Amino acid sequence: MIVHDVTVHPERDRLPREEQLAWKIAAVATDPVPVEPAVAEMIVNRIIDNASVAIAAINRHPAVTARAQALAHPRPGGATLHGCGPEVRVHAEWAAWANGTAVRELDFHDTFLAADYSHPGDNIPPILAVAQQCGCDGAALLRGLATGYEIQVNLVRAICLHEHKIDHVAHLGPSAAAGIGTLLGLDTAIIHQAVQQALHVTTATRQSRKGEISSWKAFAPAHAGKLAVEAVDRAMLGEGAPSPIYEGEDSVIAWMLDGKDAHYRVPLPAPGEAKRAILDTYTKEHSAEYQSQALIDLAFRMGRGITDWDAVEEIVVETSHHTHYVIGTGANDPQKMDPTASRETLDHSIMYILAVALQDGAWHHVRSYAPERAARPDTVRLWHKIRTLEDPKWTERYHSRDPHVKAFGGRVEIRMKDGSIIADELAVANVHTLGATPWGRADYIRKFETLTEDLLDPAESRRFLELVQRLPELRAGELTGLNVAMPAGRLDSARLTGIFGHKA
Repeated sequence: MIVHDVTVHPERDRLPREEQLAWKIAAVATDPVPVEPAVAEMIVNRIIDNASVAIAAINRHPAVTARAQALAHPRPGGATLHGCGPEVRVHAEWAAWANGTAVRELDFHDTFLAADYSHPGDNIPPILAVAQQCGCDGAALLRGLATGYEIQVNLVRAICLHEHKIDHVAHLGPSAAAGIGTLLGLDTAIIHQAVQQALHVTTATRQSRKGEISSWKAFAPAHAGKLAVEAVDRAMLGEGAPSPIYEGEDSVIAWMLDGKDAHYRVPLPAPGEAKRAILDTYTKEHSAEYQSQALIDLAFRMGRGITDWDAVEEIVVETSHHTHYVIGTGANDPQKMDPTASRETLDHSIMYILAVALQDGAWHHVRSYAPERAARPDTVRLWHKIRTLEDPKWTERYHSRDPHVKAFGGRVEIRMKDGSIIADELAVANVHTLGATPWGRADYIRKFETLTEDLLDPAESRRFLELVQRLPELRAGELTGLNVAMPAGRLDSARLTGIFGHKA
């Protein structure tokens, strides 16, 4: 890897484009390195993972809304939509929008945490949609997705957005644009402009993940993917972008991030070096914020011996800065303690999640968030006895660059009214690559079959799984089968009419 120093430059410096971070990202995208077998294997796993959670969410309101908007933009020979058959084609940017929203709705796919947060699987919907519309083959899609993951993961390693209250999808616009550039075999100059455009239009505040969290949390990454598709299209047509978008004196860094004295060190593969960043990412076994995954597993084993939850005096969770301040009591969000809060808020409340996981010894993407479950009186009482504390040890582990040290869990103390204490800790989730039960292909397939068994025809399930596992050898035209179709009559339609679906 080459570590690139990124600083703000006054306009009078006229930073050469070859020294700009966006150009260096574009150069990685155009480097024709082969996709390693382990990377190809993991890309297939993550396409399966995305399809699992997209179909599980297919009839939830945000997914229905996004699909209705996409269906109002048909295009012969365009991209396909999860839920619809291959005969339904829409413009690629709208497929990215609808599929991206369905994938993101349950907060249940892959993750990478470092200086900032990310869900790198959000790269798959826009890059796949363009591949379908442009007639690319499986090998090209693999190259594009390897780039998308590589760029996003390395931006997340180096540049913290959340401390400046900028939403993490600002790293997704550039990564998706770079991945599309690789997919289409574009030259460095075009990708350079597309990356800059994509960053410029995808910066937004983190209020989408604060307070009364709404359905926009699901739409936000899909919006970034849609804008990335449009940015690449404009760049291919010869349009430029604000430049240098990272280093300029009125740039994103200068005014939205660390300011004129900023200094970031961004690692990117050297010329000829394989793109392997996807192997550093991890998926979810439980439908909740990633920083809760290990704590859910810990709760399962800690709750086994407790039968009287009113005998609990308090529960203290010692964890990292990020967990305490984002999903813990350090967030100072009263909504995180509110039984009437939205699902989007509850899945960002470790207090709620821990209470339910302790009592139920299981987690379900629907039942665990049901209003009647959240309002159960004994759960509410337990929930309100939970508080989080930042422990520097866990913060240090969270930020470690050593994968054998890096951790996202914590230590839980259950303090009983009789004075006894039940204490335990867990560093990483069971399904993490270093966890108790790390996942392979069979586990991703099981997740797909579990989440879709009551929704798909068995023949459609088999068709998709057989096709996606042949991804490296798929021919142009076969990629349209990588979205999963629901049985006739099982796909909900929007019941309200918006602007796009309005009929004069």
